[in-house]
Amino acid sequence: MNLLVVVSLLMVAAAGTAVVLTRNPSRQAVQMAVFGLCLTVLFVVLQAPDVALSQLAVGTAVVPLMVMLTVQKTRGRP
Repeated sequence: MNLLVVVSLLMVAAAGTAVVLTRNPSRQAVQMAVFGLCLTVLFVVLQAPDVALSQLAVGTAVVPLMVMLTVQKTRGRP
């Protein structure tokens, strides 16, 4: 197997583990963005640029932003 693929897979595994082990929802949203970025790198390495662009838009930007907005909205309630 290619060394670049192995390194990318290890990055994805480490970032996914960091997301799961993070307790604070705000920090977890940031970790999700990093995880999405690692997945984007993996997809580029695997020569899937269309999937990488979708992951970059959705997994790195939109989903963490929606999680942050939801956390902020629910923390404002008593």
